[in-house]
Amino acid sequence: MDRPGAVAELRSALTAFASDYTAGEHRWCVALSGGPDSLALAAAAAALLPTTALIVDHGLQPGSHEVASTAKEQALAVGCVAAEILCVDVGAEGGPEAAARSARYRALDTARRGAPVLLGHTLDDQAETVLLGLGRGSGARSIAGMRPYDPPWCRPLLGVRRAVTHRACAELGLTPWHDPHNADARFTRARLRSEVLPLLEGVLGGGVAEALARTATALREDTEALDGIAAEILAGLDGDPSTDALASLPDAIRRRVIRGWLLAGGACGLTDKHIRAVDELVTRWRGQGGVAVPGGRSRERLFAGRRNGVLTLYRQPV
Repeated sequence: MDRPGAVAELRSALTAFASDYTAGEHRWCVALSGGPDSLALAAAAAALLPTTALIVDHGLQPGSHEVASTAKEQALAVGCVAAEILCVDVGAEGGPEAAARSARYRALDTARRGAPVLLGHTLDDQAETVLLGLGRGSGARSIAGMRPYDPPWCRPLLGVRRAVTHRACAELGLTPWHDPHNADARFTRARLRSEVLPLLEGVLGGGVAEALARTATALREDTEALDGIAAEILAGLDGDPSTDALASLPDAIRRRVIRGWLLAGGACGLTDKHIRAVDELVTRWRGQGGVAVPGGRSRERLFAGRRNGVLTLYRQPV
């Protein structure tokens, strides 16, 4: 039997996603870069619901305005009811990739006007994300990869290979833009894509990307279940947590309670290393001082400490 066409495969993935996560929505947006993944997604989405294409122009590459203008024309040609170009200023915090991502998501969130936003991340992107998490040693939360549905962000193609979006563009007669950054060896993800994953596929006999994506799904399900238990415990605490009460919890639950407490107190950008350092105030108490955690305001730092058998958060000037 012939395999279904790529466009049909994308529409099927979108229909299933909408049934599971966005039933009742009457419109949606697509974050469109002009690349094959987002362009194919825009075409498939426009066939199902009124779709607005949101095109972020980061202004980081020569000719970015022309790329954005072409993407707008293509979005309207494939049936999108509207297309907007969003020009952003990219800062420097966290490095070029992180800064561009932050600027992009802020712009998309502002422009979506209450509608969910479809993102063109594929199964290959998920596999790369898992490998990045493994390399950084950031714990199960990082290896769990991207969520299919993290309102307002929707990733309906996490079960679809990148090759399918390329075939879909060919079926539709579309010429996508190919971002040169995706092949630039200065960027870690580009090297994972071009060097590491092909090597793993060759050494392990194929199926690596799918296996990594399955691993992400399994870990995400476990993580969300443990997070739910931790949230119930945190909600039942009266004020700052007692170290005795925390010490009686299983390790995985205790660290999640600590994470939730830190986030509620203003911390942000927490890593597994931060959480484990605060956890040692409970499990390896030797009279040590406070642990600096990210989340301090201008000219001050945020600390987690232990005082009289209770974890506390406090701020100190820089």
